[in-house]
Amino acid sequence: MQTESGYQLVRLNNGICSVRSLADAETFHPVVGPVAEAEALYVNQLRLRERLQNHTGEFVIWDVGLGAAANALTVLRATRNLTCRIRLVSFDHTLEPLKFALKHAADLGYFGGYENHLEQFLREHRAVFHDGNQSVEWEFHLGDFPAWLSNSKFKIKNSKLGCAPRAILFDAFSPAKNPAMWTLPLFTNLFQMLDPQRSCALPTYSRSTILRVTLLLAIGLILAALAIFLISAATPPAVTVEWSTASELNTAGFNIFRVTERKADHEYALEEVKDELPGVVSEMLFREKLEEWVKGLRAKAHIQINKS
Repeated sequence: MQTESGYQLVRLNNGICSVRSLADAETFHPVVGPVAEAEALYVNQLRLRERLQNHTGEFVIWDVGLGAAANALTVLRATRNLTCRIRLVSFDHTLEPLKFALKHAADLGYFGGYENHLEQFLREHRAVFHDGNQSVEWEFHLGDFPAWLSNSKFKIKNSKLGCAPRAILFDAFSPAKNPAMWTLPLFTNLFQMLDPQRSCALPTYSRSTILRVTLLLAIGLILAALAIFLISAATPPAVTVEWSTASELNTAGFNIFRVTERKADHEYALEEVKDELPGVVSEMLFREKLEEWVKGLRAKAHIQINKS
C-alpha cells in the first residue's frame, strides 16, 4: 500500500488498515488494529468511563508514544458523551507518523471529527476544544522520553505539566526495537513522578517476564507511597509476587497485577539484596528463553501416523 516519509499504510489480516514504520520495521497495533487494541487495552481495562464519571476536576492522562494518535483519539471518542475535563499529555520523539496518518485518515478510519483539532495540534503542539460536555486540553512534548523523565523527576511540582497523571497509556515500540523505553530506571523515574495521594494506572501490551519483573521492582522502590495498578495485555498463568501483588484474572482474559501495600518484615537496603539480583535476573531471562525455545519446538513439531 501507500508509502511515504518513512511510513507505510498496511492492511492487517482482519482487513483493518494500520501504519508501519519502515525504519523500525514495526507495525502500529499489528494484531487487531488501532481502535480495537486501544479500546481493549486502555479504555476497557482502565475503566476510563467509570473513573471519569466518578472523578471531580481535571483528569490527567499521559500518552507515552503518541505514534499515529490512535490511542489518544480512541480514549477521547470513548468518553466524549461524559461531562468531564481531560488533560491529555502526549510524548514522542517525532510527529511524522501522525502527519502521515492524517493524510490517510479515510483509510485508517479513526480520525472522524478530530481532523481540525489535529491540524492545530501539529502546528502548535497544543489543542484546546470542547466536544459536547467534554472539555479537552491536549499538549505534545517532542523529544526523548527517558531523558526528559530523568531530568524532570524532581521538578514535577514546578513544571508546566501541572498535576501528575491518573492514567498512563504506555505504547512504546517493542523492547527489541526500543530498549531504552523498557528499563528499570525509566519506570522508577516514572513512578516517582506520580502523586502519592492519588492512584494511577499504567497498561502496556507486553507479556515479557523480564518486563513484569522490571515494573514490579520499579514500584517496589516507592510502594509505601503509591497505589498502582499494572496491567499486562497477555494471558500467561496467574503470578503472585509475595511482597507486592495480588493477582487476578479479569473477564476480558487479561492478567491484572494489583499492587497493594508492601508487607516486608523490614525495609531492605540495596546493599542487602544487590548480590542476589544478578542471579534472579539471569534466572528470569533463562526461563524466558526456555519458553521461547519450547514454543519453537512445538511450532515445528508434527505427528505422523503410519497405517499398517
